[in-house]
Amino acid sequence: MNDKSAISRCLSFIGDVRQELDKITWPSRKEVTITTIVVFVLAVIAALFFSIVDTVAYKVIHFVIGR
Repeated sequence: MNDKSAISRCLSFIGDVRQELDKITWPSRKEVTITTIVVFVLAVIAALFFSIVDTVAYKVIHFVIGR
């Protein structure tokens, strides 16, 4: 394999990557902020839900076992 063809292919690849990056529609700062807040709120809700389910399951199991 020829070094020149490898370098040429690498440069061509980098050019293609730059063209693809120009096509990306990046979210605005406001969209990122809102999405981040939604993720945090949903994570807290999920944590509370699983905490409650875990506590109830623990109490039910201990009631059934009788400890």
